[in-house]
Amino acid sequence: MALELRAFWEFGAVLPAWPILQRAPTGDGHAVIVFPGLSASDASTAPLRHYLGRLGHSVSGWNQGNNFGPRPGVLEDARHQVIQAFRASGARRVSLIGWSLGGIYARELAKALPDMVRSVITLGTPFAGTPESTNAWRLYELTSGRDIQREVDHYDMPGAPPVPTTSLYSRSDGVVAWQGSIQAPSKVNPHTENIEVVASHLGIGLNPSAWWAVADRLAQPVGGWKPFARKRGLHGLLFPDPTR
Repeated sequence: MALELRAFWEFGAVLPAWPILQRAPTGDGHAVIVFPGLSASDASTAPLRHYLGRLGHSVSGWNQGNNFGPRPGVLEDARHQVIQAFRASGARRVSLIGWSLGGIYARELAKALPDMVRSVITLGTPFAGTPESTNAWRLYELTSGRDIQREVDHYDMPGAPPVPTTSLYSRSDGVVAWQGSIQAPSKVNPHTENIEVVASHLGIGLNPSAWWAVADRLAQPVGGWKPFARKRGLHGLLFPDPTR
């Protein structure tokens, strides 16, 4: 948990990394919705959304205030937002990005609306482990008023959405056990991957390396998905091989 203090440094690292970040692959203008983590609001994802907007993506937040869990109406409003974005863009599929708990929403919405979702990218999202494998489960129950085990029983959380899906995670995550963010190989959807970054949980959505990976994944053309390419040198240090 002490390593979570890195979050301030990670956002501070954006400034010196900005010239490189500007060289990331550009987007094609398709709609992107970003979901915040537990107890967070759209303010937490504003820097990432600003960056992606500069690269040519049509980005929006989730527009529901603070994320206190799937209270009545939350997932329905999120579903409606995806449908509206899909229709407003001329039936172009929408990409969904979720930070921590927000990634659970993104994955489940993609499962419910596969014909409207282009890709899913999650940041430090605990979909593969037990609810108690995070340091935030008590906060979840306190803020949402729901029993977390009873909540997850309603969903096949480890199952991958039927669209290209990327999970960004960090082995030094102080909130979520990194094993809980590993997408197992899927026979139903071979277009899944895990990308390791060096980041804290509270800072992964503000981390320059994570931003680059997100931009790279969003820029992939429809029907042209390829796994994230790790290069040697500094690039390899920023994105370690998750199979090591």
